Amino acid sequence: MDWQALEVSIKLALLTCASLLPIGLGIAYLLAKSEFMGRGIIEAIITLPLVLPPTVLGYFLLVGMDNDSLLGGLFVSLTGESLAFSFAGLWFASIIYSIPFAVQPMLRSLEQIAPEIREAAWCSGLSKWKTFFKIELPLAWPGIITAMVLSFSHTLGEFGVVLMIGGNIAGETRTLSIAIYDSVLAFDHQQAQNMSLILLAIALVTISIVYTFNRRQTAVVSV
Repeated sequence: MDWQALEVSIKLALLTCASLLPIGLGIAYLLAKSEFMGRGIIEAIITLPLVLPPTVLGYFLLVGMDNDSLLGGLFVSLTGESLAFSFAGLWFASIIYSIPFAVQPMLRSLEQIAPEIREAAWCSGLSKWKTFFKIELPLAWPGIITAMVLSFSHTLGEFGVVLMIGGNIAGETRTLSIAIYDSVLAFDHQQAQNMSLILLAIALVTISIVYTFNRRQTAVVSV
């Protein structure tokens, strides 16, 4: 069992979720509240990671992280290190390929909040920010939990983009999915099976938590 790869995977998934919480919530709030020209294009761009092959997405991200690119060059000038084939680059790529899993559930939850609820809060003297934190955020909580769990699970099990961006550096970019692939190539099927079962168990537990939480929330609202 490659415990180091598991540690890298969990660290990457947690950091990605922590990053996507404010980013995804901000994008979902903007899309839920605003109608503007080009909204369809923005939604399409956000959804692209769902339909693009991971190798294609990984290639474009790798090109964007090249030392001669704007992003890659800026990172090198600030840190003296290359963004590609580093944990920081892998973290950035994870945010990009997991963003639809964060935005879509949050957006659906925010869109289901009736406008009358916001208007009633405003008439009661609450500002837009207080309305968001005291009224809208609690109502959208099931969607936020779903978004974080899906983002965590997807990041934990991603393979194609991780291999393209991070490579296979032990202790830095070698995740559990890469370790499983290496074990299969080495005909170490027992280790591949053990690591696959761990990913399966984590995915099953996290998704079960989502369904249980949402079912309880629905029961509370119906009462």
